[in-house]
Amino acid sequence: MEKEKEKVATGEKNAVRTFEDMMWVPVQFYRSIGEDIYAHRSKNPLRSLLLKIYLFAGFINFNLLVIGELVFFYKSLQDFETIRLAIAVAPCIGFSLVSDFKQIAMVYRKQTLIRLLDDLEDMHPKTLAKQKEYKLPDFERTMKRVINIFTFLCLAYTTTFSFYPAIKASVKFNFLGYDTFDRNFGFLIWFPFDATSNNLIYWIVYWDIAHGAYLAGIAFLCADLLLVVMITQICMHFNYISIRLEEHPCTPGADQENKEFIIYIIRYHDKCLKLCEHVNDLYNFSLLLNFLTASMQICFIAFQVTESTVEVIIIYCIFLMTSMVQVFLVCYYGDSLIAASLKVGDAAYNQNWFQCNKTYCGLLKLLIMRSQKPASIRPPTFPPISLVTYMKVISMSYQFFALLRTTYSDN
Repeated sequence: MEKEKEKVATGEKNAVRTFEDMMWVPVQFYRSIGEDIYAHRSKNPLRSLLLKIYLFAGFINFNLLVIGELVFFYKSLQDFETIRLAIAVAPCIGFSLVSDFKQIAMVYRKQTLIRLLDDLEDMHPKTLAKQKEYKLPDFERTMKRVINIFTFLCLAYTTTFSFYPAIKASVKFNFLGYDTFDRNFGFLIWFPFDATSNNLIYWIVYWDIAHGAYLAGIAFLCADLLLVVMITQICMHFNYISIRLEEHPCTPGADQENKEFIIYIIRYHDKCLKLCEHVNDLYNFSLLLNFLTASMQICFIAFQVTESTVEVIIIYCIFLMTSMVQVFLVCYYGDSLIAASLKVGDAAYNQNWFQCNKTYCGLLKLLIMRSQKPASIRPPTFPPISLVTYMKVISMSYQFFALLRTTYSDN
């Protein structure tokens, strides 16, 4: 039995990994809300149409709930006694708006996304030997760990907020002998009607909110998972370029062979840089909103953690971890992209280039000069995203938090 398990494990390690395998998690989660990234390849137009209707209906419902949150936030600001409710709903509004904007960016830039994924699929190493040369298993291992952690946190946040009130009320009513079933919702939303007047209306609204929360969580999650997959692939290609440059023998006298090699590398490098520009076209404005709201969002969540009951603290701690991990994830991959692209110039210089002719050295010089401007993720008006950006976001969040807590305590 153990030998069979070892054989299966060995078979999985030796299996060729397709680009579809790398994309499996975000694609499947996206389909669960009606977004089909590969709809242009679908051979079932009816299924694609139904998914599109489901997606648009879901987002109409979700945005109506967001409007309800905004109205609740405005009404809560009118009185100091209810200002804590405004602070409680503020991070949920921020999360919802970022989810909305990420999905809008995906729809608006759909053709860019399709071209980008098609290019990455074409460049993906197809054979097991090539995948080992590209060090694909190492990149995929890291990517899977990141995806699993972030997916767990994001779904844990939406699940706890959505279902904790119903579970708590059910336990109190069925097992602790309470006379009434508390009809509460996981999110603070204003409704133009009494949503708790009877059981039927309550449960319809409850599941409506739960679906809206799931849709927001998946839209928020999958946009970042797509970014993780794409940056992982691009970093893998930059790393492969670096390996090829370092391993090239620069054989004296083999001028034509050396020239063909460096031209191939320059074109390969240029294609990777163009892929980075497509990623920026796809994500620039959604990441701008993400980072603009991140500091305030983390600040409001931290305030709730320090000023609430134990059960609310636990729920908001999950939200806080999700928000901090999401910002860290984007910054980490931004930093990895910068490092991988800069490594190309170092690898080029470490060659035995002095054995080659002037033509080769001139082309190599152009490659080194271009690699000095690293590939990066760049929201408009922001510097390239890196781990330094994460430190600034956390620092700003703490400053807002200290100000908010001091102001609230003084009043």
